[in-house]
Amino acid sequence: MVKRYALVLSFILFAWCQIAAQSKVDTLLVLPFENTSDKAEFNWVGESFADSLSNLLRVPNLNVISNDQRKMVQSKLRIPLTTLPSLATSLKLARETNATILVSGRYNIIPAQGDSAATINVTAKIVRVNEGRFMSEEMPDGRRITRDINLNDALGNLQSVQGQIAYQILYQRDKSLPFSQNQLIEAASKVPARAFEAYIKGLLTPPGEARENFLKNAIRLYAEASSDGTYSDAALELAHLYLGQRKFPDAINYFEQVINTQQQCRDKAKAENRVPQCNDDVYAEASFYIGLVHLQQFNFERSIAVLRPLAEDMKLTSVYNALGAIVVQASRAEKKNPARAAGLLNEGVELLKKAAEAATDDGNVKFNYGVSLYLSGNLKDAANQFRSAIVSNPRDGEAYYILSKTLGELKESTAGDMDNQARRYLTNNNRFATLETEWAKSRSITGIPLRVEQPSRKDFVAVILSRKQGAAVQPQMNESDTLLAQARTLVKNGQDDEAMAVLRRVLASEPMSAESYLLLGKIHLRRGDMDQAISSFKTSIFWDNRIIEAHVSLGKIYVEKGDCLQAKNYAASALEIDAENQEANGLQRLSERCSK
Repeated sequence: MVKRYALVLSFILFAWCQIAAQSKVDTLLVLPFENTSDKAEFNWVGESFADSLSNLLRVPNLNVISNDQRKMVQSKLRIPLTTLPSLATSLKLARETNATILVSGRYNIIPAQGDSAATINVTAKIVRVNEGRFMSEEMPDGRRITRDINLNDALGNLQSVQGQIAYQILYQRDKSLPFSQNQLIEAASKVPARAFEAYIKGLLTPPGEARENFLKNAIRLYAEASSDGTYSDAALELAHLYLGQRKFPDAINYFEQVINTQQQCRDKAKAENRVPQCNDDVYAEASFYIGLVHLQQFNFERSIAVLRPLAEDMKLTSVYNALGAIVVQASRAEKKNPARAAGLLNEGVELLKKAAEAATDDGNVKFNYGVSLYLSGNLKDAANQFRSAIVSNPRDGEAYYILSKTLGELKESTAGDMDNQARRYLTNNNRFATLETEWAKSRSITGIPLRVEQPSRKDFVAVILSRKQGAAVQPQMNESDTLLAQARTLVKNGQDDEAMAVLRRVLASEPMSAESYLLLGKIHLRRGDMDQAISSFKTSIFWDNRIIEAHVSLGKIYVEKGDCLQAKNYAASALEIDAENQEANGLQRLSERCSK
């Protein structure tokens, strides 16, 4: 049954690829739906909508923000994960993720009574983020209407409901769909209902035995209905649970299950001569972390084997650094084959060079690159990298130590100064003396390991998100974008009346345009209408709290008004956005003088 659904989904995506090039690119964010019933035991259903719709809507020309990515941005904006945000807050969240479409909803569940099964009533809403309004449909007579998606069905048909909603979202966006609603409903049911429920409950359960049992049950129920590998999403979560508990063999087992399943997906697509529709995100995540687990167990070969293809696919700084450091450490550990050791070292140098060029302010990356250059005999360049590492962390005793030895070999007079700094900072457990003993014996730095940190899952998701956003095709400029650009120029040239007329047209179609309110605030400020200026700047921040110019402008107004506390608050919020911003730092100085 699951295999048939997979084939259906493959057909759908293949058909869409035929018309994808003609469609506008959007980025979509799905929020958990709100449980409006008084039955807390059904809270898991709300999360299931976010998870299921995010997967079903992964079609060409539609980038979908994953749940992990959404949670990461929520934490960044200090939006609690345990509460559902308001519409305004949801739009801020959408803008922070560069989403152009926002999907939210609510549901009510009526429990089973007698012979009547439990039922669910769902309402889904679709918002065009840039326009600040609900998505509308064009009728045959040219009228546009806004229409919620309302569905009522048995709770046991939850995945069917989610498939219907996914279809309606896609249909409202683009009516030229190459597949039917029934086909997408079949695709929505690719995971058995009970397995899906167990997985979602596992996600919502704190780490521990209960979460472990939910996820194991999800994998078991999935396996009973399918021969197409493991339930990758559940296996990935279980692997991370074991990783956090330092149960490395168990973590490796489930990471490998994820990798093998996604590789099967790729191989099958290749054999059938079609574009693979596999979950590259879970493949990348599993590969990265299993590589680090193998490293912790000093299994360099297996770690390298996993991370090499990942580095080629993703081209991420964190991956280049991890793989480069591991390759260099493998080179240092290779004692029997000098030629192989040299080859590994050269590979490590190239990988770490790529990492260092991308991460200009990461001291650990610079340190690793410096070590690789030192080991390869490139002492001058190695010294420069260690100096950069010390700039990032002036208390880095190991960087001072290797730099002192490097400068000593280069016969530079500053070697002694670096040696003194190393003595100053390498005091724990007689660290300096231990390194000196090793140096006296073999003139080597084998006691200093390269730095490969295990990033939090949140941080790894963040780099995947940034990669996606950087690679995403930008939507074409619409009429509102053109008008806003025109208004921007008019304000800059002091043509306020003309700018006001244009901005009214923008706000008529995009009433939540933060930049429009910023420009209005500038005009009101220039005209001396402080109250209107304050109102406009505050509205701009309401719709997008990352517009630093609005914070700074409000702070300056409050300085003039003598309201020093408000001025300080806006200076602080501006600096939180960008601590290096000159205008924000200038406002801070003004606010400090204001209170004196």
